[in-house]
Amino acid sequence: MRITHRDMVVALGAVALTCSAGVFAQTQTRKIIGPTVWDWTSMKVTPTDVGEVRSLGNGPTATLDDLELHVTTLKPGQTSHAPHKHPNEELVIIREGTVEVLNDGVWKRLGPGSVIFNASNALHGLRNVGTTNTTYHVINWTTPATPKS
Repeated sequence: MRITHRDMVVALGAVALTCSAGVFAQTQTRKIIGPTVWDWTSMKVTPTDVGEVRSLGNGPTATLDDLELHVTTLKPGQTSHAPHKHPNEELVIIREGTVEVLNDGVWKRLGPGSVIFNASNALHGLRNVGTTNTTYHVINWTTPATPKS
């Protein structure tokens, strides 16, 4: 089979189009989260099977690859999910209620104002052990140093 000049032009055009599509896709970044406030009375509440969640933001910042914030409310006796781990780090701030958290292999009881740091790939969990709803703020972030898995 003989490759013609027309074949070469079509092939080079396809390569150029593929490369430009890749460059275009890489330049389509999510909007950077800048100065922001979230008013508790204006947060959208989404019911869940175990309580409710208020999703605040999810995207890059000037210094983080990703910042995700939400507020979870759990009914008494409930947990949002089984103990798990993930590569990103997170802070959890207890707003109200009584919880037990799995942290560094030990379950610990905490109340309002307590702060939990879940390190990268460390097994952690949280359950409402009180008789009223518990609400907590979750702040997750990813940086270039965050492991891929």
